[in-house]
Amino acid sequence: MKILVTARSFIKTPGRHKELLEQSGYQVVENPLDRPLKEAEMVELIRDMDGAILGLDEVTAKVIEAGQQLKVLSRYGVGVDKIDLRAATAAGVVVTNAPGTNHIAVAELTLGLMLSLARRIPQHDRIVKDGSWERVRGTELAGKTLGIVGLGWISREVIRRASAFGMKIVVQTGYPDEELADDYGVEYLPLEDLLKEADFISLHCAFSPERADLIGERELRAMKPTSYLINTARGELVDEEALLRALQEGWIAGAAMDAFKEEPATASPLVGLDNFIATPHIGAATHESILRMGTLAVENALQVLRGERPPYVVNPEVYKKSR
Repeated sequence: MKILVTARSFIKTPGRHKELLEQSGYQVVENPLDRPLKEAEMVELIRDMDGAILGLDEVTAKVIEAGQQLKVLSRYGVGVDKIDLRAATAAGVVVTNAPGTNHIAVAELTLGLMLSLARRIPQHDRIVKDGSWERVRGTELAGKTLGIVGLGWISREVIRRASAFGMKIVVQTGYPDEELADDYGVEYLPLEDLLKEADFISLHCAFSPERADLIGERELRAMKPTSYLINTARGELVDEEALLRALQEGWIAGAAMDAFKEEPATASPLVGLDNFIATPHIGAATHESILRMGTLAVENALQVLRGERPPYVVNPEVYKKSR
């Protein structure tokens, strides 16, 4: 009996999550490459696996078809847009995720990127290391409007922290939370209005095909020329070619991204811009978050393999199927 583990930080970090897996009695097969796996690579590795603990690997219908013994795909994280849920359900494979485990880490990164953009922190670091003492004027967060797209675990943590900086919060969501509005003075707006009003815009919505290039040329032109865009969600939400033009031509003041359409993004022309900050998909990469995500991902997988139903099943309709 075997479990495939592809998530790199899971593999590299010691802790209870690895102890649980080692004590389970399953043979653990680890990702041989230090990156998310492509379809063909997953097909080769999944063939005789009973379960898999996944990072951002390509799990297509072809991969699921190759896993004839497969019973569970346990996502180490929250987003499941890289998994073909329809194919998994048709094959009787349970898909789980780990909500409420990385929200603090991603929220703190979001605030860090906002501060870095506002005060040009990476740029000033380079200036000093190059032997200069030149200063570039920044801006304050206090009194500014933060526009948040999407309302989930991460958004709520961002709202709590941004409020402490004295920011006004506006949110675009199909599921407004009136208690949150009362507690933090949150105002709910359509995306079109949010883009025009916000000084900082932060994306925290899940990706779906309907949201591809959610922020494109039209949306970037609607933003203030003094505004900043932050994306710690999914790279597919932003039209990167339009963003490049927006930053080069001054449609907006700056942007920061932790997720890109193609990763690693070292060859992206965005990376060379002074008004752009890139991080290598580190949103959940804190010790605490890794332990929380890893432990829940293992618990989810082992519960399914024991014939139990875990609490975080993404495709509950699978229980109407039999493999």
